[in-house]
Amino acid sequence: MSQSAKRIVLAARPVGEPKPSDFRLEDYAVPTPGEGQLLLRTIWLSLDPYMRGRMDDGPSYSAPVPIGGVMEGGTVCEVVASNNPGFAKGDFVLAHTGWQQYALSDGKGLRKVDPKIAPISTAVGVLGMPGMTAYTGLLEIGKPKAGETVVVAAASGAVGSAVGQIAKIKGARAVGIAGGKEKCDYVKNELGFDECLDHRDPDLAAKLKEACPKGIDVYFENVGGKVFEAVFPRLNDFARIPVCGLIADYNTIFGKDTPTPKWANSIMRAILVKRLNFRGFIVRDFAAMYPDFIRDMPQWLREGKLKHREFVTEGIDSAPAAFMGLLKGANFGKQLVRVGPDKI
Repeated sequence: MSQSAKRIVLAARPVGEPKPSDFRLEDYAVPTPGEGQLLLRTIWLSLDPYMRGRMDDGPSYSAPVPIGGVMEGGTVCEVVASNNPGFAKGDFVLAHTGWQQYALSDGKGLRKVDPKIAPISTAVGVLGMPGMTAYTGLLEIGKPKAGETVVVAAASGAVGSAVGQIAKIKGARAVGIAGGKEKCDYVKNELGFDECLDHRDPDLAAKLKEACPKGIDVYFENVGGKVFEAVFPRLNDFARIPVCGLIADYNTIFGKDTPTPKWANSIMRAILVKRLNFRGFIVRDFAAMYPDFIRDMPQWLREGKLKHREFVTEGIDSAPAAFMGLLKGANFGKQLVRVGPDKI
């Protein structure tokens, strides 16, 4: 094992879009586990839009990454040394060790990953936080019924792709919105959505009306911005809107006072008249649903009812560029960084 390793730290708080100089690649000494500790080697690093919020020092549901601190993120790691009786050398674990090659843990918060169930990368993808976000947000807030219309933004991404497929499993119509013909074709032809529209299409609002002739009963919000503006007039009475993310605005709203939209009064009137149910959520709100999630999702994968796609970059040093691309929709599927090999 090398005595040195690499990590990515937050060098500066971004103004608007993150740029390369907001990150810094550092060398550090591989730590030695003490009593009750284990040394983890990162194999897979998950990159997710929420990380943009952690880069700002503004009010949020979690503390920001400090300047000079390791960028945070979910990881799949191998235990390479253990002084903890709960874990053995060679175990694979789901952790939250961030953008670094090695980290110490006391074992708290770790969850073992069984490579016999599915490839270990899925523990930070379809069988991990993104998959559970889709599962819980759709089923607990969206509550789709057979025959209803479910619309999901960012439909080719890790969360959105699962949302639409789960909606289909539950007997609903699934209409996706994604960026570009290739992604839309994938969502419709490979994932089995009933329709997928390009958010870049200047006629998105008209196309959405055609795709949803009976209106929209559930809108799973990942994006905000112009996509929401196109969806909003199509919402039916008693529509449910799980608000998972607002990626279109992440580079402008974090760390600032968000101005009141000029059509806020129209939104409030529709909430009243149509009896709309908007609910923001964080996946940990539904931690009690994990047993249901881990029962259903692997089963649907085995049965071929649920498909997923991974977008992989190689090496810890690729993380900043991959993350900046993620915020612009450059990824096609779940964005992962392969930090190291499965076994050494």
